[in-house]
Amino acid sequence: MIGAVCLLVLSGVLSAQGNSDNAFERVKEVQERHTEAMMARQGVVGTGVGLNDQGRHAVVVLLESPGVGGIPQELEGVPVHPVVTGKIYALPKGGKPGGGTPAPSPTSKWRPVPIGVSTGNIGECSAGTIGCKLVGGYALSNNHVYALENNAETGSQIVQPGRYDVSCATNPSDVIGTLSYFVPINFGGTNTVDAAMAACDDALLLNSTPSGGYGTPKSETTEPVLGVAVQKYGRTTALTKGQIAGVSFTVRVGYSGGTATFTNQIMVTSRKAFIKAGDSGSLLVTDPGKKPVGLLFAGDQSGRYAWANDIHDVLAGLGGMSIDGE
Repeated sequence: MIGAVCLLVLSGVLSAQGNSDNAFERVKEVQERHTEAMMARQGVVGTGVGLNDQGRHAVVVLLESPGVGGIPQELEGVPVHPVVTGKIYALPKGGKPGGGTPAPSPTSKWRPVPIGVSTGNIGECSAGTIGCKLVGGYALSNNHVYALENNAETGSQIVQPGRYDVSCATNPSDVIGTLSYFVPINFGGTNTVDAAMAACDDALLLNSTPSGGYGTPKSETTEPVLGVAVQKYGRTTALTKGQIAGVSFTVRVGYSGGTATFTNQIMVTSRKAFIKAGDSGSLLVTDPGKKPVGLLFAGDQSGRYAWANDIHDVLAGLGGMSIDGE
């Protein structure tokens, strides 16, 4: 009898998991079919797959402001869940650090250099974040941090800290490497990643965060899953924690050089600010587990909503690189 009951319970669990998987795929298909039309509506900045207030899989529609007209309650029988985020921006420049910041802060000069601290291209007074160390002695960050939105030349100098954190000075002793490769941002079409890497002295670059961070990420990556707890360590807000609230997002992101559309993005939410200006380039990892899941590059004005490239797209876009981790 006990065995029969266990089999029934297991059967129910597997059935529920199967239904959940089917529901996700169904919503994803509907979202993909309707994204072009939804994104053409005034005030819509993105669509993706998430959960509505009743916990059902839904097409999430991101809005610039409340009251955007023409948003349906459902599409092909799938619930539509509108979320007001405001405009979405890439977050290249620095801001005042705050929240769990150790001393010295992520804006300080570090030698050797940990991940999660201030960095940038010597050609601009700005600051972003070193996401992680890649195998071979490369520092990972965003295109808009290291390649200056396609405008920096390969071989240009990469500094730590970013020039924003040294009053825009140009200090030769701050150079840690050179821009090795970046994935160009297509402002007229679609993108999957905002990514670049810098070649550094392997002994100069560490593969862990400063103390107070999550430590060393795993070298094994993982897929983004709705509801999974995540964390990041970045130049401005240091260690923050949130949750994957959406996947398969198409979002319109504002840059200093224009607006770019990204597909297959991950949306993270938090009760407090998860990302602020200067955190661009931070690595998104699971909490616990520290498995890399994404590369953060954009957020809303409050910082409570953040967007990340799928880490698998990032590594593939950089030529099949691997993360130097545990």
